[in-house]
Amino acid sequence: MDLGKSSITKLLWYYSIPSLIGTLANALYNIIDRIYIGQGVGAIAISGLALTFPIMNLLGAFGMLVGHGAAARVSLLLGNNNTREANAILPNTFILSLFFYLIVSSLCYIFLDPILYAFGGSAQTTPYAKEYLNIIIPGHIFTSLCYAYTNITRASGHPMRAMGTLLLGAILNVLLDPIFIFTFNLGIKGAAYATVASMFISCAWIMHFFFRKDNTLTFRIQDTHSSFIIPHSSLSLKLMSSILSIGLSSFLLHTATSLVNVLMNHTLQTYGGDLAIGAFGIITSFTSLVVMSIVGMAQGMQPIVGYNYGAKLYGRVKTTLKYCISIATAITTLGCIASLIFPNYIARLFTTDTHLINITASGLSIYASTFFVVGFHIITTNYFQSIGRAGISIFLSLSRQILLLIPFILLFPPIWQLKGAWLAQPVSNLISTLIAIIILLIHLKKTLKK
Repeated sequence: MDLGKSSITKLLWYYSIPSLIGTLANALYNIIDRIYIGQGVGAIAISGLALTFPIMNLLGAFGMLVGHGAAARVSLLLGNNNTREANAILPNTFILSLFFYLIVSSLCYIFLDPILYAFGGSAQTTPYAKEYLNIIIPGHIFTSLCYAYTNITRASGHPMRAMGTLLLGAILNVLLDPIFIFTFNLGIKGAAYATVASMFISCAWIMHFFFRKDNTLTFRIQDTHSSFIIPHSSLSLKLMSSILSIGLSSFLLHTATSLVNVLMNHTLQTYGGDLAIGAFGIITSFTSLVVMSIVGMAQGMQPIVGYNYGAKLYGRVKTTLKYCISIATAITTLGCIASLIFPNYIARLFTTDTHLINITASGLSIYASTFFVVGFHIITTNYFQSIGRAGISIFLSLSRQILLLIPFILLFPPIWQLKGAWLAQPVSNLISTLIAIIILLIHLKKTLKK
């Protein structure tokens, strides 16, 4: 399909559905682990797994820093018919992914004990978190590379292959989890082994795609028979900088999520104990499933918006944005309704512990009470990232996850105890979305003129 001429509706379905399926499949990695661990190992184990979220988010943040930046840069370059520089994105992405993985993973692995206790761990929950992370952290390089090149694959016009890569990993994880956890009796370690094995195979699959000679983007160099050559002329600090500048919004968002999780864990430990942390893990598992569906749509939107903005086809950009906002809002509204009507059923998917179910149900009904506005906020943030307006995208990301949420987490619990902790997120959602509406309206009036 021609990004500059084909129907916007058809383009969105063509790019967004594979991306949506792929990101939902990717979200299932952790959710499946939590379900199996909660049902098969116990309530304290799921609380221990919740301690790993800040570290997992931090590792994922660096993957998004490179992956989202590289994908957005590829779309803008292809929109400007600059295939040569778009092709040079591949080796620079590989070097950046490896560089950040080595630094961040090494630091997390070396200081794992103090980090987990600093993140709200206890003598009961920390051993479970360590068992899981001691396997996940060394194998995270496969996740970083798979995420980066799946985004590039989608941005370069191959959404079905990107979807297939993520589906492959998710299906393998579903199959391997019960084998490692129950058949091999490895418990929480089994979930980690299953995840790493699944990501390794997915990474090998997507990386192989970029060694094909018939690709627009490829690691193979013209006029050579070498299979894996990264030419020195393609490695560019300027190009790396451009990737990082665009990906910085996603990076800050997920780094902020890590910081918020740490603060939230401490608050929950103070006002609710270990099981409140486990409840938070279940709540974020459910809400992340909804959020990842919006992220999938945003990723599908990205090449369409990036290409048409680069080609100055602003009418098509506006149409794409309006359509995505409408669908995203409908999805998050359904998630909000489910949280209010069926919180107990959602909690029972993850645990059979009655006390944990009650804490989770109570927290979810408050935590997701304004979830219906989140779709608009995510699409708007990703829109500004897609057109290269990194500053605005970064501000919108931070407004929801740091500038507003952290003060509310500090202020509300002393007044309303545990309910105050759950209330911080919905209040932040409302105010940050109002800010996003104002910024977007100003941008549409000043910039996107037909």
